[in-house]
Amino acid sequence: MRRIEVLSALVVVALLLILVVDAGPLVAAACVQTEKGLIDRFAGDQDPSSFVAQNSAAKAALPDDDLSIAKQQVLGLELEWVAAEDKHDAVTLRRILDDKFLASFGAGKPYDKGAFIREIISGDVDPTESQTLTDQTVIVDGDTAIVVGTDTLRGTRKGAPYTEVYRYTVTYIRRNGLWVALAEHLVEAPPTH
Repeated sequence: MRRIEVLSALVVVALLLILVVDAGPLVAAACVQTEKGLIDRFAGDQDPSSFVAQNSAAKAALPDDDLSIAKQQVLGLELEWVAAEDKHDAVTLRRILDDKFLASFGAGKPYDKGAFIREIISGDVDPTESQTLTDQTVIVDGDTAIVVGTDTLRGTRKGAPYTEVYRYTVTYIRRNGLWVALAEHLVEAPPTH
């Protein structure tokens, strides 16, 4: 019986931690503990989910100026990322990509951060190669940003010029006040005639 009480208490503590992490001090202050240390009720007899919903909405609703700044920061990071790929700059890529970064290309096997950087910096820098990002749409919600756009690569391969067009989606998160790329998916765009 004691084991069940301990497991029940751990479940309650885990739920409380989830609520506190998501809803912040508002939920923590609203909790009332019983003699056994378990959550008994919320102050004001309110549904605890209302605390989470209200606080989550407040966190996600950035003022227009902050939203514009966040979008510009993410778009600036996109340009840094392209320049780092063109120059094979592993240091900049390590800064831009989150440690949990994952990239997928079409239906191929995903690359983690280390494998992605190794792939990008392998080989010689091609001075004829360039990338142009266009058609970018940025959505910012709290500490998450999604960029959907077109990446056009140009260069010379075996003496012949080439152009490749890709559609991409990148998920950025704000970690410790800085935007970092968490995931990228890239697929070749069908040719337009």
